[in-house]
Amino acid sequence: MTLELQAITRREGTATYIYETSQVFQPGTFNVLLGATRSGKTTLMQVMAGIQKPSTGRILHNGKDVTQTAVQKRNVSMVYQQFINYPMLSVYENIASPLRVAGIAEVDIKQRVGKVAELLRLTPMLQRRPSELSGGQQQRTAIARAVVKDSDLIFLDEPLANLDYKLREELREELPKLFAGRNAIVFYATTEPHEALLFGGNTATLHEGRIVQYGPTAEVYRQPNSLLSARVFSDPPINVLHVEKRGGTLTLGSDIKWKAAGPIASLSDGTYEMGLRPHHVLPTSAREKDTQLSGQVLVTEISGSESVVHFDVHGRTWVSQAAGVHPLKVGDIAHFKADLAHSIFFTPQGQRVL
Repeated sequence: MTLELQAITRREGTATYIYETSQVFQPGTFNVLLGATRSGKTTLMQVMAGIQKPSTGRILHNGKDVTQTAVQKRNVSMVYQQFINYPMLSVYENIASPLRVAGIAEVDIKQRVGKVAELLRLTPMLQRRPSELSGGQQQRTAIARAVVKDSDLIFLDEPLANLDYKLREELREELPKLFAGRNAIVFYATTEPHEALLFGGNTATLHEGRIVQYGPTAEVYRQPNSLLSARVFSDPPINVLHVEKRGGTLTLGSDIKWKAAGPIASLSDGTYEMGLRPHHVLPTSAREKDTQLSGQVLVTEISGSESVVHFDVHGRTWVSQAAGVHPLKVGDIAHFKADLAHSIFFTPQGQRVL
């Protein structure tokens, strides 16, 4: 049951929310839509679901044109970040509601609700009402209602955004298991790159209403096709630096030079934009081949498990991300080492060159 977008757009007046987009999504896939707020994730989901109609283009589901088919006539489910449940119904009846609308037999409803409730650890709460549940339990109820319907298309629009850290971690583990073995196409919208990496599957990076890149998550992360895709898939921000290659030497600024080795040695002479993820820039390193950097600390963010430091080197801001606590002070001159072997090179226009 493939879902195919054929040159769809979404416009309202003079504003364009989705630029021309063509993409095919395969059955049984978990697809992460990754992008900043207002990048078009929700609009794209609603267009694919039939809640909004595309301004131009067609949507094909299993080869059938469903562009003008009302959402009520499509076998789709959607979960938003807000808890949306029927307040006067029990948890059981909330989960069972789409099955009753579909005319499913009572014995089958009981079996399907019981199974999904067990998966989402809601069995002890089935006779409670939503007001008697915690936030996480309410969201699990909303997710259960979407899952129990056995929809062809399931849309999860930042469903964990309003939950506390522990609940988010628990549900991140549960969600892929819920859809394993199903033939549904699942879409999960998030602003957080690490969520995409945790879920795996496929990822589409979005920016200002455009799908920049789509493919297996690990591939999109490790092999971004453009600087824009690399930026979308990096938090903290990826370091982007203007470098020049002449012969076997790469030069950054006026005083940082290193030997072009491996695939980099085959690059043509010229200027490039070089991307280096923050976890390859560390306050300490035992690797002698790493490049030494010294700069003034601008910002420090210590979470307890890691330290993120923004520092200035000759007017350029670098970002370091390291495990553990590194108590650097704003204004101090600190020393870092960058493993430039992990650099990604782009043309001045932002297209990947290797």
